[in-house]
Amino acid sequence: MSTPESPRTPLDLGLDGGALTAQLVDFPSVSGDEAALADAVEAALRPLPHLVVDRYGNNVVARTRLGRPERVVLAGHLDTVPIADNLPSRVEGDLLYGCGTSDMKAGVAVQLRIAATVPDPNRDLTFVFYDCEEVEASRNGLGHLARERPEWLQGDFAVLLEPSSAVVEGGCQGTLRAEVRITGQRAHSARSWLGDNAIHRMAEVLGRLAAYQPRRVAIDGLEYREGLNAVRIEGGVAGNVIPDLCTVTVNFRFAPDRSVAEAEAHVREVLQGFEVVVTDSAPGALPGLAHPAAKAFVEATGGEPRAKYGWTDVARFSGLGIPAVNYGPGDPNLAHKREEHCSLQAIAECERQIRSWLTS
Repeated sequence: MSTPESPRTPLDLGLDGGALTAQLVDFPSVSGDEAALADAVEAALRPLPHLVVDRYGNNVVARTRLGRPERVVLAGHLDTVPIADNLPSRVEGDLLYGCGTSDMKAGVAVQLRIAATVPDPNRDLTFVFYDCEEVEASRNGLGHLARERPEWLQGDFAVLLEPSSAVVEGGCQGTLRAEVRITGQRAHSARSWLGDNAIHRMAEVLGRLAAYQPRRVAIDGLEYREGLNAVRIEGGVAGNVIPDLCTVTVNFRFAPDRSVAEAEAHVREVLQGFEVVVTDSAPGALPGLAHPAAKAFVEATGGEPRAKYGWTDVARFSGLGIPAVNYGPGDPNLAHKREEHCSLQAIAECERQIRSWLTS
């Protein structure tokens, strides 16, 4: 299936949050193909006189310079997972459907609305729009900014507008991907006894993963649930050949009380006796809700904080020494689904809450 072409219509920051989200969704921006959307975001922000706008690659950063005693970073990624026949966007009642509506173009729309309509906030603001969040950590645009332009990210507190149903979600899980490889011996399938079937031998690995009992752990009053799962399997060369190689990719989502090294050691323990090659990893982040800025944000937005299931860039902000929370209008349970959608009312409410926090 061919990818829809990006529209050439400029982003209109005067639209309400739902309509602006629809505009953003209709810019296809699968990871690695965010340039057109980054261009549109940059073009929409540069005319605003209260912002200084910079760009590095497909990452756009806009900042106020009002001399306030506190600086808050509002961050969101521009990319989406691959399109699943869910573009262009469409509205049904209160729901906006389309790739990226929930994860996380609704959050990006809130960022843009605040950037355009709150020229005199009670805190200095930094708006960060970055690429390649949905792929391996080495490509993450926020990571590139942290390494190459760290001064652009300086702040006292950060809000990542990842989908959280407009409730603060603290911290995040860590993530680790690894490949389990089993070799065998090729043979003609009509003489299978002369070979050693690598796919069949993978059954023990799959059995261990199916029987795995994930840990639940409470941290600062929030419960994190771990998971160790097979997410991909490859093997076989032809319909008449006994396969001599089978590879299973596993993904371990671990609570933030484990380090990456501890997570790797755990995976190797579960799969002891098999070849395990770690291909990608990123640490989690502790909730940090006791920090004064985080406590103030929770009080301002209301609701009962929850643990974030999934990895987000709060971990990267935490690594920079900046306390951060997840707070966005999307429903995290709808992320990456073919039927992904977001409530228009939730977008408006999230924008209202953040606006009130920044102007009261």
